[in-house]
Amino acid sequence: MGWQALLEAPVEHVLPWIGGRKVHARGRSFVIAGQLPQEHGWCRFAPAGGRRVRFVASAEPDPAFGDDGPVRRGYLVGDRLIPDEARVDPDPALLVKQTLPVHLVEPGLERFCRAAVIADPDGELLFLRRDFPLGPEPQVLAAYLDRRASLDQIPAVTPALDLAFRWLSWQRDLAERRRQELERLREQEERQRQALRDAGSGLRRRALAARDFEAAARAALMLSGAELLDAHPAYGGNDMTVQYRFRERRLECVVDKHTLRVTDAGICLRDERTGECGDTYFTLESLPVVVGQAMDERALVVFRHVAADGNHYYDGEDVADD
Repeated sequence: MGWQALLEAPVEHVLPWIGGRKVHARGRSFVIAGQLPQEHGWCRFAPAGGRRVRFVASAEPDPAFGDDGPVRRGYLVGDRLIPDEARVDPDPALLVKQTLPVHLVEPGLERFCRAAVIADPDGELLFLRRDFPLGPEPQVLAAYLDRRASLDQIPAVTPALDLAFRWLSWQRDLAERRRQELERLREQEERQRQALRDAGSGLRRRALAARDFEAAARAALMLSGAELLDAHPAYGGNDMTVQYRFRERRLECVVDKHTLRVTDAGICLRDERTGECGDTYFTLESLPVVVGQAMDERALVVFRHVAADGNHYYDGEDVADD
């Protein structure tokens, strides 16, 4: 190959790409022609004429990138930077406002890692490299692992490092609360599935009612999309008062605890032609369907009104019990 060919050989650029058709390098900007990279990262681009470049392949970061630009330093928490000039505000709701998003953060960084970043012409921060620790980082990490509430006993902790400690501790607390809530929901769903297995048929639900009335009532109501809120004995020997939620309304009825047959629907089920009351025609499985039909026809008349606190009353008259 002659010297002329060497002069004509295209010079590829290793540049960070974080979306869009533009990439930047040392004060110059290029437009990407053709195919874009599949994901954010460092890439090799070949000249495509003028200020255009063409994506070639993924690449390792260029260690010299950004050497001629202003560098900011601070602590990384995930993909956000707490800059050295940050000041501590103890309000957790304001933590995110004291951090800056950083692109292309090196994976596998330890907690309380210091980093150097640079801003591209669009103002986006790009991770350059790890920065030298200031000294107390190992003690702060130990305090984090020991779940200490503060860093008051550790000397030379900067506000940025203190803020990083608060941020990571807050994130861990949030994650633990989410795990606990997910576990609670998982256990609740398992109980519901077990109740459905135990009460897969009308006969099984009634057998279950003899052992666990609430489980049987919950399974019966779930068939029509209603939710059991409460169940307790009513006056009348075998009767149980059942409060349930259906279509965002809190309702109440009374059922036989052995058969789940309705003895007081809590709504008007009187035949206007015959005057016959149809409460006992229904069971806890079928009653919400009738309620839904009355709602759709705008003909629902509720006798047993239930307040948000669970207290109930008839036609506006307070009642002490069932």
